[in-house]
Amino acid sequence: MPNTATGPQTAALTEDPATVRRAVLACGIGQMFEIFDFVIYGFFALAIGRAFFPSTDPIASLLASFATFAVGFLMRPIGAMVIGWYGDRVGRRKALVVTVGLMAFATGCVGLIPSYASIGVWGAILLVICRMLQGFSTGGEWGGAAAFLVEHAPEGRRGLVGSFQQAATALGAMGATFSAAILTSALSADSFFAWGWRIPFLIGFVLGPVAYYLRTRVAETPAFQRAEAARDLTRMPLADAFTTHGWTFLAAFGLSIIGCVINYVFLVFLPSFASQTLHIDLSHALWSTTLAGVIYLVLTPLVGHWSDSVGRKPMLLACAVLSFVMAYPLFLFLQTHPSFWGLLVVQATAQAVLTLYTGVISTILSEMFPTNVRYTALSVSYGFAVAIFGGFAPYIATSLVKLTGDPLAPSYYVMAAAVASGVAVLFVQARHRAPALA
Repeated sequence: MPNTATGPQTAALTEDPATVRRAVLACGIGQMFEIFDFVIYGFFALAIGRAFFPSTDPIASLLASFATFAVGFLMRPIGAMVIGWYGDRVGRRKALVVTVGLMAFATGCVGLIPSYASIGVWGAILLVICRMLQGFSTGGEWGGAAAFLVEHAPEGRRGLVGSFQQAATALGAMGATFSAAILTSALSADSFFAWGWRIPFLIGFVLGPVAYYLRTRVAETPAFQRAEAARDLTRMPLADAFTTHGWTFLAAFGLSIIGCVINYVFLVFLPSFASQTLHIDLSHALWSTTLAGVIYLVLTPLVGHWSDSVGRKPMLLACAVLSFVMAYPLFLFLQTHPSFWGLLVVQATAQAVLTLYTGVISTILSEMFPTNVRYTALSVSYGFAVAIFGGFAPYIATSLVKLTGDPLAPSYYVMAAAVASGVAVLFVQARHRAPALA
């Protein structure tokens, strides 16, 4: 593959540690809020299915809910293109301010939509529109947050600083599962399904202005300032990303697959599946997901820090290999140990493997592209991967079980994703020792 990742290296623009800390804080809190708002839908899929897609067949209702969950992911590439263009043209900070405001609005609306019993099919239509807005926002958030953090990182610490984006993602996801676990434990089933599931969506709306304020008070990244001063910005970053960095773009897409699949199969699909099919109490399943998230939170920065020494590629390759080897045994273990502890073992193991991806993915993707197309290239390549392989993962996994009657069928999906990402790793040039981002 031709080396199209970056142009000539330039000296890093020195920032004082306080500026870097403010950037990490503003970006991290915003990312945490975005992920909380985006993934709570998945953890409340059963309740949302009953509220907006009533059916005599619980699996059919769950499938309809997961289909709407997937709609948000279809909008992610569109958001990536539009907001990515804005971020590469006018700056990362301004683009990230837009994403957090839009997400707050859409999330608050989800919590207020009347159910099917009140307004019929219009409730489902409004839900789909809000989910599309959430997906549009998240599509522009992920790549922007990754570029923003890595471009602020001091020399030799890009892996560590970049990993904070995924650590913030862990906090957001843990907040979502924790709220779901608390509500399912504290409320009666009738209260939870009637109105309790709406509470986290309204909380997400209230917290939005905090993230918005922090992001308006942080400095633009040194890399973007250099590109702007040198008039090195491009009018059509997406076109340039495809024409000039096409192979790199394809490799970035491939790298992103396995992390999306692990996350949405083991952490979003599995709690509802364990409750619906294996008859594990839903609150227990959600507590398992919350506890397993601690591993994600703790190990991700450690892997990022380690990657500054040994590189990003070995981590991603190890993630792909372990995912392929362990997917089937993990599902088999859960099938033979359908309990809280069995689910916790499976999810904790999956989380540990996932951190080999989360600790480096933001940084390695940022290192693959130059500044003038980085926001767009990151957002679109990752956005398509998560839309195709992540957003539809709960739906595909549920459909595989329904069609085959085999509760182990989702493991084959994970194994296929591992092969795809493992091959993509081989086509990436290691750049962890490069002194600065171009």
